[in-house]
Amino acid sequence: MPLSVQVVLGAACGAALGVKFGKDPYLLGMGNEQLGKLGMLVIRLLKALAAPLILVAIVDAFVRTQFTLKQGLRLIRACAFNVAVACTTGLLLMNIIHPGYLWRGKIDQMLTEVPHQEARQAPANVSLDPIDNLSGYVPESFVEPLLKNNIISIVLAGVLLGAALRRLQQQTPDDAGVKVLVGGANASFRVLVQILEWVVMLAPYAVLGATADAVGRNGLEVLGLLFPFVGILLLGMAIHALIYYPLVAWAWGGRSPREYLLGCSDAALTGVSCNSSLATVPVTLKCLTEKMGVSESSSRLAACVGTNLNNDGITMYECMTAVFLAQALNTDLGLSQQLGIVMASIMAGIGMAGVPEAGLIVLPLVLASAGLPTHVVEGAIPLIIPVDWLIGRARTGVNVMSDIVVAVMLDADEGKSEALQASLPPSIHEGEIEEIS
Repeated sequence: MPLSVQVVLGAACGAALGVKFGKDPYLLGMGNEQLGKLGMLVIRLLKALAAPLILVAIVDAFVRTQFTLKQGLRLIRACAFNVAVACTTGLLLMNIIHPGYLWRGKIDQMLTEVPHQEARQAPANVSLDPIDNLSGYVPESFVEPLLKNNIISIVLAGVLLGAALRRLQQQTPDDAGVKVLVGGANASFRVLVQILEWVVMLAPYAVLGATADAVGRNGLEVLGLLFPFVGILLLGMAIHALIYYPLVAWAWGGRSPREYLLGCSDAALTGVSCNSSLATVPVTLKCLTEKMGVSESSSRLAACVGTNLNNDGITMYECMTAVFLAQALNTDLGLSQQLGIVMASIMAGIGMAGVPEAGLIVLPLVLASAGLPTHVVEGAIPLIIPVDWLIGRARTGVNVMSDIVVAVMLDADEGKSEALQASLPPSIHEGEIEEIS
């Protein structure tokens, strides 16, 4: 049975248990809360293994494939293009439909009806200042990023180690020590992949527990109260993920929408279930290389490096939520303010990849950057928290699908460059080929 089917069945069973029993115990004194804790153990293990996997995958890719500056620039271009479309789609929906108007005059009443939950605080290193963000990504030791799951720092370390090892490999190809390091990187990658394949087999059970806990704690009744908010966000993400991405995969990468959607189904559903793009990286890599036939270099670049940049889901959420809350509280935002929200969303989202509830955590920073009054944040965010478990999973699914479509775009560009190189006369130098392509 495909992993995607197992995940769906696990989520369905978990939702049924959550609706049926809520917070009440029903299995030898255990309830949905305990099932959720057991499920989180699997998710935590996936995240713990994903961080070193990203490190060794990048190092191994540097010595076995040809990561180039041009590929890095293509990655940034693809990510920037996708996030621009995501923000445009979200803001168009908000400014055309104006769903926040449905909440006008009802905020105080809804605050009494919706269960109150405390919001998590943003990490100290997350800021809207690019210099402050940069300083938080430079570790004090090479061990620190792995201990704190700081993915950007892990990526930087992987790039430095991989580039240095490749340079030594080119300068001293017969050096026994260099050969040992190269072989060690490849062996470490294969070992981690094998362990992760075993852990992924437990993912459907983790999904069952996490879903049962989430539905049991929050219930489904709150979705009816907050439908205008939840509905518009899910609509925007559905348009972006299920219409835009397949079209890009077809127009840019030459893959049919069916091929793209089936190819990314395991990774997308795992991301939705785990609520963490970091924990989903192993599944994403497997989908790209085994199911979709994307090259290793493009797959690792998009899934390992790009996971910090492919935050379409988070960015769209921040933009749409800020405008929605402003509409609900009679605060009209001009074009400049909405563009400011977009930039703040991008800045705040970088470095939060793989963090559950990342969008909600950084939302106060984004709202403050738009100049919204304090009562917007303090009065409206508590309404969002009870449904963020659902929206957060949708955000993660979009982020994972973004990783995959970017890999398809990079693979297509790589194929075009190789085709161009093959078609040119041998008299043309490699540097000239790179310049043309």
